[in-house]
Amino acid sequence: MIMTSQPRYRKESLAYDGTVNSKAVAAVAPNGLSAAPSEPVGPDTEQDIDLLLAFLNTVDAETGTDVLAETEQWQQWCLRHTGQASVDTAAAREIRDLMRDSISCGSGESTAIPPATAEWPVRIHLEEGVPVASGSDALGAVLAAASRIATVGRWHRIKICPATNCLWAFYDRSRNRSRTWCSMRVCGNREKARSWRERHTPH
Repeated sequence: MIMTSQPRYRKESLAYDGTVNSKAVAAVAPNGLSAAPSEPVGPDTEQDIDLLLAFLNTVDAETGTDVLAETEQWQQWCLRHTGQASVDTAAAREIRDLMRDSISCGSGESTAIPPATAEWPVRIHLEEGVPVASGSDALGAVLAAASRIATVGRWHRIKICPATNCLWAFYDRSRNRSRTWCSMRVCGNREKARSWRERHTPH
């Protein structure tokens, strides 16, 4: 089966080198409290969300780093997050960028990736008679997780922060799917301050 790539909030705060993304941390529990009622998510879906967001956030606008810039970094990421290897760094980058573009609400330039390159094999096997999607390598595992998220109707909750110096992928846990920023305390307040300055700066 060939799966085309159409279409945490705990673990995604860790960038590939172990540093902490400040916006993601602030979004977990602003001021130490939950900002809004959250939609319950089962443990299996939670793991899929963690893996997908970790993949989408292999590029970090805040730190200017990209795990997929070097094959060795990508291999280390694969082993750490999936326990499997993946040798095709170029395909991983194309799929990641296409998925990020699809959930960016038009905030970025289209990557215009040829459809033939934006696909990867995913296996379907039976566990006690139940069909289960799994990947033959790390990239396949990410796509299988993404497919399950889409299948249970939660893909629209995967979002990218619109702040141009952030662009952090996050999962919108609000019940009405109204979250815009990865962190209202950080990115949201920055945007409010910028808008205020623009309104009060003499022209």
